[in-house]
Amino acid sequence: MNDHRSVSIVMIEDDEGHARLIEKNIRRAGILNDIMHFTDGTTALDYLFNHKDGPALNGPALVLLDLNLPDMSGTDILAKIKAEGALKRTPVVVLTTTDDKVEIQRCYDLGCNVYITKPVNYESFAQAIRQLGLFLSVIQVPDIESD
Repeated sequence: MNDHRSVSIVMIEDDEGHARLIEKNIRRAGILNDIMHFTDGTTALDYLFNHKDGPALNGPALVLLDLNLPDMSGTDILAKIKAEGALKRTPVVVLTTTDDKVEIQRCYDLGCNVYITKPVNYESFAQAIRQLGLFLSVIQVPDIESD
């Protein structure tokens, strides 16, 4: 075994049906990474930033983010992820029903890597996830101490 840390996938999606579909598509794309599913932003942010197994303390993750959550806006979560040092480079895929051009641009301005409109077109979703998977497989996880 090498000590290369596997990238965990953090899915923040309040709709169970969409969550199951997204997970099925990820598996169909041949990606077997662990998926942590959260149905609200508060719990997800706590995991991302504070949990001992979370990405801020324990290394690389890919975030799948719905914008319409029961307790807060997905754009607020995106802004928090991209503002924080430990998570700043974390790839974020926005998956949402909103195809408003202003909202899409705002997400890219905040630092999202891919914006996908639901219902998810399987091929474009699989392609985006594969590209990010490729990106994640070659990414070097920096030491937190290094300058």
